[in-house]
Amino acid sequence: MTNIRNRRARVMALFVVSALAVAACGGAKVGASSSTPPTTSTGGSVGASKTPCGTVNLAVNPWVGYEADAAVVGYLLKTKLGCTVVDKNLTEQVSWQGFASGQVDVVLENWGHPELVKTYITEQKVAEDFGQTGNKGIIGWYVPQWMADQYPDITQYQNLNKYASLFKTPESGGKGQLLDGDPSYVTNDTALVANLKLDYKVVVGGSEATLIKSLETATTQKKPLLFYFYEPQWALANLKVARISLPPYTTGCDANPKTVACDYPPYDLNKVVSVKFANSGSPAVQFIKNFNWTNDDQNQVAEYIANEGMKDDAAAQKWVDANPTKWAAWLATS
Repeated sequence: MTNIRNRRARVMALFVVSALAVAACGGAKVGASSSTPPTTSTGGSVGASKTPCGTVNLAVNPWVGYEADAAVVGYLLKTKLGCTVVDKNLTEQVSWQGFASGQVDVVLENWGHPELVKTYITEQKVAEDFGQTGNKGIIGWYVPQWMADQYPDITQYQNLNKYASLFKTPESGGKGQLLDGDPSYVTNDTALVANLKLDYKVVVGGSEATLIKSLETATTQKKPLLFYFYEPQWALANLKVARISLPPYTTGCDANPKTVACDYPPYDLNKVVSVKFANSGSPAVQFIKNFNWTNDDQNQVAEYIANEGMKDDAAAQKWVDANPTKWAAWLATS
């Protein structure tokens, strides 16, 4: 997610090289193992295409919503098209490096990244946009709903300084704390705090799981919490939040990361694939192009994985069994 999930790019050059060299081990994924062996279809549809599927190297970025995408897509590629699916657990920036090296074929959920589009699509021409996922991405600052109920004006950013003392923690150095997530997420938050003259310090929590656990605690124990969060997000089905109104987003207001003083934009999330994969003739190519579902679909599978503790394939199978008409359209050849 960029300038939005420009978010996820604090990747040092040495890490980029090593992560791609051991792509099956890099990054942080919530559920399944990093390399998934091919599974023979029990439905008799492997071989429906005259062209063998081959291997699909699927980037898996470190949030459970993406894992839900990869679980369902990977499960259907294996069981319906006979593909060998290899999950590459990588942060967003490193995933795009894999387009150039040939170690990544598909990114299923791209949150913008104009700088990566420029490098890998426009200049190097090793990747291409493969259309929208159907998911609508939202990023922002939030408080638990009980805080908005108790302090009705807290959701206006202009009033945050009035409540800064509520959010002080040992990590925030006498200021209010704004909790961010995975350290690989590069957000606009530090610049926003400075440019909006807010008496807060950004504290990196370490993961999506930390954000959700902090929200759970803040909700059940009525503890103040100001935090960065995003949708699609399965946890919001049970944990009610209120979004902080930042200065409205306008086109280009986040162009300079140092001077940004506006909200995050909404995103129509899209798929990106390597040019090599797009030209491979594999039936997986059209399948990936056809893949399209909703925030509710993703949230349901993510909930199976993160809350019900299901393995990726089991979660995918449960969704696949319940939604045959949706995924059947992804198998269409034209």
